[in-house]
Amino acid sequence: MAEESCNPAESCSKARNVFLPGGVGHHANGLTKSAGSATFSNSKPGAAKKLVIKNFKEKPKLPENYTNETWQKLKEAVEAIQNSTSIKYNLEELYQAVENLCSHKISAKLYKQLRVVCEDHIKAQIDQFREYPFHYSVLFLKKIDKCWQDHFIYLFAKMVLIQKHSVDRSLLRSLLSMLSDLQIYQDSFEQRFLEETNRLYAAEGQRLMQEREVPAYLHHVNKRLEEEADRVITYLDQSTQKPLIATVEKQLLGEHLTAILQKGLNNLLDENRIQDLALLYQLFSRVRGGVQVLLQHWIEYIKAFGSTIVINPEKDKTMVQELLDFKDKVDHIIDVCFMKNEKFVNGMKEAFETFINKRPNKPAELIAKYVDSKLRAGNKEATDEELEKMLDKIMIIFRFIYGKDVFEAFYKKDLAKRLLVGKSASVDAEKSMLSKLKHECGAAFTSKLEGMFKDMELSKDIMVQFKQHIQCQNIPGNIELTVNILTMGYWPTYVPMEVHLPPEMVRLQEIFKTFYLGKHSGRKLQWQSTLGHCVSQKNKWLYIYFFLSFFFPQGKKELQVSLFQTLVLLMFNEGEEFSLEDIKLATGIGMDTCDKQTYYICTKKQDKNAKEKHHFFQRTYATATKFCFIFLQPADLKKRIESLIDRDYMERDKENPNQYNYVA
Repeated sequence: MAEESCNPAESCSKARNVFLPGGVGHHANGLTKSAGSATFSNSKPGAAKKLVIKNFKEKPKLPENYTNETWQKLKEAVEAIQNSTSIKYNLEELYQAVENLCSHKISAKLYKQLRVVCEDHIKAQIDQFREYPFHYSVLFLKKIDKCWQDHFIYLFAKMVLIQKHSVDRSLLRSLLSMLSDLQIYQDSFEQRFLEETNRLYAAEGQRLMQEREVPAYLHHVNKRLEEEADRVITYLDQSTQKPLIATVEKQLLGEHLTAILQKGLNNLLDENRIQDLALLYQLFSRVRGGVQVLLQHWIEYIKAFGSTIVINPEKDKTMVQELLDFKDKVDHIIDVCFMKNEKFVNGMKEAFETFINKRPNKPAELIAKYVDSKLRAGNKEATDEELEKMLDKIMIIFRFIYGKDVFEAFYKKDLAKRLLVGKSASVDAEKSMLSKLKHECGAAFTSKLEGMFKDMELSKDIMVQFKQHIQCQNIPGNIELTVNILTMGYWPTYVPMEVHLPPEMVRLQEIFKTFYLGKHSGRKLQWQSTLGHCVSQKNKWLYIYFFLSFFFPQGKKELQVSLFQTLVLLMFNEGEEFSLEDIKLATGIGMDTCDKQTYYICTKKQDKNAKEKHHFFQRTYATATKFCFIFLQPADLKKRIESLIDRDYMERDKENPNQYNYVA
């Protein structure tokens, strides 16, 4: 950085104050300058020192033979331009050499030499025109045209390209119109212009792909395309539009398709960059093969992302919901960004089918359980309309899985439980799901499921008749019995277990047996106690479920338990404390099942004083179940219910606040 202390209009005879980062040495252009004297002016301590440099005592001299050597280089460069060949010297070096010669007052000589070279070249061109007689006028004109191309059009095309942002557009329009009128626009100008455009954007594409992130690069490409389209409208001939745009597309897009996708597609999809994805698809659609390469990367992305959801066991609890969310996301991208392109829809389906079956059977099981959670009573997360839409989405995921038989097994088991214990949120929703499965898999797939619904409807009619029978016969009893008669082939199979029922229950069994067989002779009923139901020896099962009701000053409370749990609870009418062995002998429930059922309703501890270790059930929690038959004070009862709820042995019913259910 330098400060001139003299007036620019005057000859600088005074000293110049210069802040120098280094010393004075050999000049870059090859000239040697004798250094003037330099001293540091006095300055205050701590302030920047000012170096005072005096003018050269002698003017720098050109090296020996510098003028002749420089002119030879310049002459070769001019001739290279005239002959459309490459210049072997550095242009900056040539420019500096011309400046050196001019500063030493050799400019006049240099001009004369340059003029001679140009005149000689033009004379040579004119001499060749004289070779053609008049009747060869066409060849003569072609030679004139070539001369025009070599010495004017090339320079003009380069000017249009390099100065396209600053040049006078009206001037360009007028000049290019002139070329069109002469019918030499395409052959003389357009070809050279497109060649230069190709070189420009090839270099720009390589540079910007390294410097910019994909979204910024895409917006730059779009901007360039808009600029070139505007250039055609403003001053280029309309015929240039197609090859010009194709050149931009090839160099900024076609040469970088894979690099763009590898560098940025995953991030755009992960971050759900809708506008950028739409621009990506729009730009790739302009290039041959662009959509196809985008499609392949799209499929690979879905496979990779989906696999992270399915393969990881830690995501089992959220797998189905994540699959639904992911499916919604890719559907939205296809609709909004990819113009609902059918190839992308099919590619998405292919990818889903691939990754969802990488873990056999598990997705099918979890989909069935997810449907169960949505169709179970107490689900207040969605309206009927929202539930219907959710079932439609589930069916889409269901189509991708291979293990449809696995889904059917789990769905059938869960449906049986919902129907038998009255836990179905909506009969309409259940039948809607059944209709969807039938449409998807055929009537054979849903025939047993449809039979389950028919059995439930027939059982309701039988129970109406049975209650009327009880009333007509004036049969006493404090237990209300509900029975479901089901066709064995439709329902899941359960291992039979003989248990010891209380006399009151046995009496009710016999009453119902007499009633039922009186209407259906030739059938033999056998009670199946696994789910509190009865199975006939021929083709009928009988299901039974008990509801225990409790009465308090504030109103009626209901505690819903299974048959096995009922048998355990009834024992506490006869005692304070029982071991597992005691319960097994009294109820006939197997040890494994007994341990499981008592775990649900009590807490266990081991008697360390006993010679043999047995599981005993503390009175503190067991008494909480005893209120079914022995009256307790409301305050004590409430504390014990809350204690069981805190320990996840009981829960409040989601629909009825006055009802409590054991957690099974």
